[in-house]
Amino acid sequence: MMTHKQDEIDKSSLQAETKSAAQPPVLEAGRRTRFAPSPTGHLHLGHAYSALCAWHYAGKDASNFVLRIDDLDHTRCRPEYVDQIISDLSWLGISWEAEPVFQSQRLSTYADALETLQKQDLIYPCYLSRAEISDLLSAPHGPSTVMPSTRDTLDNQMRQAREEAGHIPAWRLDMQKALAVTGPIYWTDKFGDAHLARPEQFGDIVIARRDIQASYHLSVILDDYRDGIDLVVRGADLKNSTDLHRLLQILLDLPAPNYHHHHLICDETGKRLAKRDDARALSAYRKQQLSPQDILSLLPDIS
Repeated sequence: MMTHKQDEIDKSSLQAETKSAAQPPVLEAGRRTRFAPSPTGHLHLGHAYSALCAWHYAGKDASNFVLRIDDLDHTRCRPEYVDQIISDLSWLGISWEAEPVFQSQRLSTYADALETLQKQDLIYPCYLSRAEISDLLSAPHGPSTVMPSTRDTLDNQMRQAREEAGHIPAWRLDMQKALAVTGPIYWTDKFGDAHLARPEQFGDIVIARRDIQASYHLSVILDDYRDGIDLVVRGADLKNSTDLHRLLQILLDLPAPNYHHHHLICDETGKRLAKRDDARALSAYRKQQLSPQDILSLLPDIS
């Protein structure tokens, strides 16, 4: 596990450490980016800004821009939202050369990666219910956001009983084992600067949900690899996730893209926009006869 000394690492030692296999090379200019919305609602101003940032760093070149539809959550995704996403992005002036990519068509890729991690004994099945997980996180010393190990929470008899009852497990990453494999981890930003990653902040994170046998964290790194993405552009709210994604890339022997985490678009109270903010949906602005240039005037400069 990483120590507090790593928190005080200076510039010279950082440069030495980044020569390790866990450090991705600095990428040359000429970016291939993507925008990966979930079709669970209408795109709002925050989505528009994220898509425009990715489009900007792709050089506004359709051959370097990938539209990927994150439709793994089959309970919430709707075809009509996919159509609206495509319409709104085209209206903004964003284009892509290939057909949109759908994550639901890549389940076999995620299953293969899951099997690879299983063979390395880096993940384990978790049969606990949501209520049991909640109780586990609400320990006597205070609630925690770091997921502890659940590998040995159920004894063999209880685990077998749930298996025989047809319970499908979620799969959790054994963080301690994973970090023992990788050692210190870094990710690089769009300028090529290295940042020390701290994936231990997540604990034994879910790598595959029980209902779809995949997760955002697992699918996104595999998708970015398959789509040839060399600069991941996304909001600052996902910056911490980059630490975990670098860990998974190393465990699965995947090359790493560079990362850029842009500013978030917030409302007048400073709260980040969400899909429930229908008043700020692009479709609503379009109905009001606003132009794409009007939308740009509502957004900050590309960061």
